[in-house]
Parts: sequence; structure tokens; C-alpha cells
Amino acid sequence: MAKSTLGARHAPLNKVVADAIRERILAGDFAPGERLAEEALSAELGVSRMPVREALRHLAAEGIVTLEPRRGASVTNYTPQQVQELVEVRATLEALNAKLAARRKDPAQFAELNRLLAAGTKINEKTDLATIQENNNRFHEALEAIGANSVLSSIVRSLRDRTALIFARQSRARVRENWKEHAEIVKAVISGDAEMAALLAGRHVYNAAQMPEAAEEPARRPRAKAA
Repeated sequence: MAKSTLGARHAPLNKVVADAIRERILAGDFAPGERLAEEALSAELGVSRMPVREALRHLAAEGIVTLEPRRGASVTNYTPQQVQELVEVRATLEALNAKLAARRKDPAQFAELNRLLAAGTKINEKTDLATIQENNNRFHEALEAIGANSVLSSIVRSLRDRTALIFARQSRARVRENWKEHAEIVKAVISGDAEMAALLAGRHVYNAAQMPEAAEEPARRPRAKAA
């Protein structure tokens, strides 16, 4: 049987190509900073260069790919300072969303959250990376839906795209810990403990990125200038 190419699938081609490239990047097939040649990708995926070019532009908008004049596309390579700043902001916003979610009382949404939690706890380190990431995304999207703040949701979704590379590196190694932390967040949300839900959600972001929490770092104060 002939091998199916992406060009033969019936779906918006730019999206299919973007999904395929994103999956390979997050799986570590391309290293941070590695160049993404349009010609090579079009040959591998069985499509023309135009949908590849459009897909790379889409991924650049997500923050996964960097486009530079004359150099073309490459996998985004965040500096340690950029990683810290992105994680700090995401932790703050995820904490706010969890706090809002804990104030809602929707049994149907809570039931869906518990269903996703039950499915996620069955995942382990041997599960394929795409499934790990998909289940994780579904959980956070469900929690976001309970928070029910459209402005916050829009910002957080954009930030999740930009931070996908940061968290993908640890998603397989931390899969069990991630779902234990998800369970703790769900417990706080359903019990209506907004402050605890916020604390756990923010801490979860730092843990998933393998970074110390900002609250635990000593405050940096500017030194007084000599008179």
C-alpha cells in the first residue's frame, strides 16, 4: 500500500502541515535553534512549499518558530531570562484562572474535569508524547472553561502556545507528577477553596517548567547609592 502524504488528506492543508511540524518540534525531532528548511519539509510531508511557508508563519505567531530575514525559519530558542519571564507570567495567569474556577458552582463542568482527571491518571512515561500533551491540554482547557473569563482565556491560550516548547521538554518525565498536581488543583477547585486553587495552579506551572517559584526567591532590592 502506498504511503499516504499530507497533501492527500482532506483538511485545511496549512493547518495539517502546521500540526505535523508542531508535533515534531515538541517531540524534540528538531533542536532549539535548528533551521527549518521549507524545501526539506515540503519533500518530507509530500506538499508544495507554499503550505509549508504558511504553516511556519502560523507557528511563528505561536512562538514555536522564529522567522528571520535571509535566514528563514528555525525552532525558537528562548534565553534563560525569556523562559523565566514567560513562566512567571503563565504561573500568575493560571493561578488567577484556578481562583475564578473555584468560585463557580457548575456540577456538569466539575464532572467533565473529573472525567479528564481519571483519564489522565492512566497515562505514564511510556505513553506517546502526542497523547500526553493532548490530554494535558484538554485538562487545562477544561479548567479554563470553568474560570469563564473570556479575556483571561484568550491571553492564557496565546501564552500556552508560546510556552509549549518550555513544557514539552519535561512533559514525559513529569507525567505522573503533573497529574498528581492536577488532582490537587481539582480538589481545591471543587471544594471552592479559591486561594488554595490559585496557589497550587501557580506552583504547578513552576514545577512543570522545573523552575523555583518566584515567591520562594529572595527579593532583589537595589543598593542604596552613596551620598
